[in-house]
Amino acid sequence: AGLFYIVRLFIYHTETKTMEEPKASILANQYKIMEKKLWYIITWPAMILTSIFGIWMLIETPGYLKSGYMHLKLGFVVVLYIYHFSCGIIFSQLKKDNIKYTSFKLRIWNEVATLLLFTIVFVVEFKTLDSWYWGLGGVVILAILMMIIAKWYKRKRGE
Repeated sequence: AGLFYIVRLFIYHTETKTMEEPKASILANQYKIMEKKLWYIITWPAMILTSIFGIWMLIETPGYLKSGYMHLKLGFVVVLYIYHFSCGIIFSQLKKDNIKYTSFKLRIWNEVATLLLFTIVFVVEFKTLDSWYWGLGGVVILAILMMIIAKWYKRKRGE
């Protein structure tokens, strides 16, 4: 949940650069507070607890590691960790008022977590290779739909 919401805050924070003062400063400072609390109180602890319980599950049930789908799932979990740390870099930049990304780029970045989590669920749900092709097709269709919606929204906003 933290990864879904933190990038949404980054979007709002980035959009303050186009606002007039004092509104821009007031909102930017509020977003910094919200980002800090979300990052350190929810997102990081959730990642740590999820890691602990995931490792514990694999220790208690080592047979899972013999399944090909588990290796694939763990590969996507590693990509999710990379996404998490990438969000940490953006968080650090915004903390220093270093805005490098447009709100549109961050909107696209926000959907990466959705795609990763859908993919992880599909991999677990469609454990056999034949079924996994359907899951992959679903993720590809979801990604295409999300891109179409993002482009439509960008045009609607006039960006």
